[in-house]
Amino acid sequence: MNAPTPNAATPWLVIVAQLTGEDPAVRMRLLRTLETLGAAALREGAYLMPDTPANRQAAERLAEHIGKNAGQAHVLNVAPGTPARETAFRRLFDRAARYDALTKVIESLSVGFDHSDPGAISRVLQKQRRELESIQGLDYFPSEARRRAEGALARAEQAIQSRQFSPGQPGVVEDGDGTLLGRTWVTRRPAWADRLASAWLIRRFIDPEARLRWLDTGQAAPADALGFGFQGARFASAPQRVTFRVLLAHARLEADPALARIGTIVQFLEAGGDKVPEAAGVETLLKGAQRRAAGEDELLAEAEKTFDLLYEAYLESTAR
Repeated sequence: MNAPTPNAATPWLVIVAQLTGEDPAVRMRLLRTLETLGAAALREGAYLMPDTPANRQAAERLAEHIGKNAGQAHVLNVAPGTPARETAFRRLFDRAARYDALTKVIESLSVGFDHSDPGAISRVLQKQRRELESIQGLDYFPSEARRRAEGALARAEQAIQSRQFSPGQPGVVEDGDGTLLGRTWVTRRPAWADRLASAWLIRRFIDPEARLRWLDTGQAAPADALGFGFQGARFASAPQRVTFRVLLAHARLEADPALARIGTIVQFLEAGGDKVPEAAGVETLLKGAQRRAAGEDELLAEAEKTFDLLYEAYLESTAR
């Protein structure tokens, strides 16, 4: 994304949109595109963003789409105006809170560097790097908060690299046909706690390059795929253990206290037994994700946020 020159007067764009139709898909595209661009709402139907070539092109395409389908939209130039207005506009694009939250998460992970699996923490840091890049992509006016987040992540990555594991330690997983890295993993619909948590575990701690597929009941799995979470799969529930815990044992991750605690929640939600206080909250979040998700991939993306937060919270609490 082309960012405006720091400390210079910023040329601005305003998209003014009026939807006359009732098609929710058009409204959803409008809101999602504006979110992707990092636009700020001035009021309902009026959205502000810095005038860059990429933003202008995207805004004009959006306006054309709206005009053809459900109303009218205009892309207007707004002069930089007074210093006070420039400051007020820039404040709408302040990403400091998101950077500070990310910095806090990264720094909380550091408390577990010396007693948790470095491979597991490394994979969590990969997620934090993706989050950093996502914020940077919408950061038109870099700040000190951005530099703090970048520095915290760089220090954490350097620290974990110095502790990185060797073959035979947790996270280096092989099976009868070789490594489990870069594989296709399949499970069946419907997706619920065990399958969602297992998919998260695979992507975060076992196979970061995993390709996930969701199969209908009775649908055969590809010959080269690794199945999990259903009868006959390579990794399936066993007596007294849900698939999540089976995967933990296979990946030699049972000693990670944060993952073990998540395992107790998944066990309770799928099989009952001893009540886990946090389980009710996790169940509520997963049910909410089910209602809003358009499909399994979107549901997993929402569930991953829940499990990421649980892991980070548990990792910090076990280090105290």
